[in-house]
Amino acid sequence: MGEKVVSGAFDLSDRQRYRRKLHLCLEGLGRLLAERRFDRPRNLMGMEIELNLAGADGLPRMMNGEVLERIASPDFQTELGMFNLEVNIVPHHLDGRVFDQLAEELRTGLGYAHRKAAEVAAGIVMIGILPTLDPKDLHASNLSEADRYTLLNDQIVAARGEDFELDIEGVERLVCTFPSITPEAACTSVQLHLQVTPARFADVWNAAQAVAAVQIAVGANSPFLFGKELWRESRPPLFQQATDTRPPELQNQGVRPRTWFGERWIGSAYELFEENLRFFPPLLPICDEEDPLRVLDDGGVPALGELVLHNGTVYRWNRPVYGLADGVPHLRVENRVLPAGPTVTDVIANAALYYGLVRALAEEPRPVWTRLPFSAAAENFESACRLGIDAELVWPRRGRSGGLTRVPAVELVRDELLPLAAAGLDAWNIEPADRDRYLGVIEERCKRRVNGASWQADTYHRGLEAGLGRDEALAATTRRYAELMHGGEPVHSWPVGFPAP
Repeated sequence: MGEKVVSGAFDLSDRQRYRRKLHLCLEGLGRLLAERRFDRPRNLMGMEIELNLAGADGLPRMMNGEVLERIASPDFQTELGMFNLEVNIVPHHLDGRVFDQLAEELRTGLGYAHRKAAEVAAGIVMIGILPTLDPKDLHASNLSEADRYTLLNDQIVAARGEDFELDIEGVERLVCTFPSITPEAACTSVQLHLQVTPARFADVWNAAQAVAAVQIAVGANSPFLFGKELWRESRPPLFQQATDTRPPELQNQGVRPRTWFGERWIGSAYELFEENLRFFPPLLPICDEEDPLRVLDDGGVPALGELVLHNGTVYRWNRPVYGLADGVPHLRVENRVLPAGPTVTDVIANAALYYGLVRALAEEPRPVWTRLPFSAAAENFESACRLGIDAELVWPRRGRSGGLTRVPAVELVRDELLPLAAAGLDAWNIEPADRDRYLGVIEERCKRRVNGASWQADTYHRGLEAGLGRDEALAATTRRYAELMHGGEPVHSWPVGFPAP
């Protein structure tokens, strides 16, 4: 396996064997579900945050290897681009003062990483897309020095067979081409994990899909790419286009992209894994020696390595995850919707809203997904990405009359969803002080109609009005953002513009 990862030397027999192994793994997953072998509920959550490296000038620094050497902690790892890092937070029980505990751990870890990065004239910036990135920063030579990134790039490029075209029209329009998937590295995200039982998986996943637009509306933080002002959350269209294995002809036929919102509500986790095999050709046909069905016959638990690997190359915004802990299998919903930043407090507030909402919505007697067409949830997601805090969303009316209505996202959150999220956090036994503090951050964003994206855009335009050129205004905005980010006050309280000299 190691030789194939290094060389990328896959042949027809590798792909045939991998396809067979995938179907054996899927059968093994079905048996595990039927035999009820999964871990009991333990209310476990986890978090990963992707980060940018930038200098005092606000420009990206291609030096994650040097920074990671100095950090010297397994909690920090490489990401796709040399200007990226990722920090992983160990799983926590979702109860009590967990949000304050997470906030303290993040502040400590990010503060340490920032100090170590400063030793090589870099710093940590937690933001959805670094506004100062230039197309020349995103070429294959700036992929992180790990074989898996080169191999993934090579396989996606080979599957597509031509350059990747970015064409995103928002406030302005960006059109450019790249020979590699490196533009994907511009997207830095927060991933929220929630371990669930198989019986609850579908309800939690459906709830997460229903509120994905809400997460983006209040949490958008990626309005710029390559000097252009695009969508308020530009990561989704960028990620889809930068990983798109479909040439135009397959796009015109309606073939599904690998970065995918989905097309229907589900009834089980198995359906999502089965869809992955049915719709998406394997990119990395790397097989191990495990025979999952024999392992099951012998009373063991298979790792299902091929299924897990394939699942990792289908970029759902809410992804199913199969894992093993101490030899016991479990399922997780991995929520991949949110951009990184702006501050630790904002990240934790976004997490509190998400965990509260999915708990409350998953337990409603008449769930929202039985009243909201899936197509409306997908439409909401795109609208929130385009417009952020100013989006209007389609949502079921309250009361007996039913039906759908279109409502400003800030009103929906403030009037209906924040009380639901509070009830959900109560059901998790979150301390009321934590609940009120972090949901209060979301409420203030709605009252002031401010999130990271709106602050970035407003500050950038202040720079233009003051006579700065486009690149100067973006760099000044990035420097001011980093200063306020490390100050730690939530983004709704940030003053727009730049301090007087």
